[in-house]
Amino acid sequence: MKITLAQQRPVYVAGVGWHPFQRPSGTPYVQLGLTAVRQALGDAGLRWADVNSAYTGTAMLGMAPGRPLYKHLGVTGIPMLQVENASASGSTAFRLACHDVAAGTSDISMVLGVDKMPTALGASNDTGVPRLDEVHVPPPVHFALLASEYLERHGATPEQLAAVAVKNYGNAALNPNAQRPKARTLEEVLAGPPIAGPLTRLQCCPIGEGAAAVVVVSDDAIDELGLDRSRCVRVLASVLRSEELYGAKSFDAELTRTATADAYRQAGIGPDDLDVVELHDAFSIEELQYVEAMGLAEEGKAAAALEAGDFSLGGRVAVSTSGGLLGSGHPIGPTGVGQIGEITTQIRGEAGARQHAGARTGLAHMVGLGAVCAVHVLQSVEGPR
Repeated sequence: MKITLAQQRPVYVAGVGWHPFQRPSGTPYVQLGLTAVRQALGDAGLRWADVNSAYTGTAMLGMAPGRPLYKHLGVTGIPMLQVENASASGSTAFRLACHDVAAGTSDISMVLGVDKMPTALGASNDTGVPRLDEVHVPPPVHFALLASEYLERHGATPEQLAAVAVKNYGNAALNPNAQRPKARTLEEVLAGPPIAGPLTRLQCCPIGEGAAAVVVVSDDAIDELGLDRSRCVRVLASVLRSEELYGAKSFDAELTRTATADAYRQAGIGPDDLDVVELHDAFSIEELQYVEAMGLAEEGKAAAALEAGDFSLGGRVAVSTSGGLLGSGHPIGPTGVGQIGEITTQIRGEAGARQHAGARTGLAHMVGLGAVCAVHVLQSVEGPR
């Protein structure tokens, strides 16, 4: 029998931290990571010596970047693990830390996502197996095709598609950790250089660098170390799935549908219980696809719901309050950890100008090359609204 997170002892996020996401620079990855880790420890009211295990999510840094980074904080002998799962690397590291603490093998676990741009192609580009097709479809083209199909099938307009980016850039302008912290008008988004099909440059996420960290703790850690329980956010569900055969359907959406349904069951909630959602909006069409797959809008109705303000701050469920991948940026390893940090901040009521009023339950969603999908549900210790 499979054991879910909900069937083990409770786990919580007690601390969050970031190094702002940014364009590629000369900043060493160690500096990026330590900035986020120190901030997360301080936010939780903990010392490095209190940490029992550490998980580092990274897709582009190569072998064992975590250990030399953590040595700057002290050599304490704790177990450390590096996690690579494409764009879901950070989300997967968070999942492993949650199960570590839930199982009782750790009371306090550090999760760090950190990345810089690669210097060489990854192994996925050299499998040693001949391709079945002679044409490689890069992600912008893949999602442009999905966007064109969506617009045609559901009668949506390019303006409605671009409105996803407008909303998310508006949120990013309120986020001090965002790579693109500038609000954009619909005219600016549509006038940007075309990338593929209906997608313009501002409807495609930037790949940069940065770091995000969260501290996962148990009830015992909260009580024994006197942590502020009111600022701890419960992790109700953790799901990680890979794709199946979906026929002619979009594997991105169908994988999201299945993983999200699993997370709802684990958490004992439904889509109507969500207040905030952070999702993988690397391209604007993804938000429309995924909110429908999550049950937040009927099929073909997401564009209209977005236009009605359902997914805006103050709307029915705020989607990508951080600015999403479009506005906040997508440095790969840190992205999923940053989503957990954003939802934690929202549930605490500490998001400042981008606070979604009354946020008590949130969902984080990441898709990774391959494809994989990670979904987590978090909730206030006071319960749902």
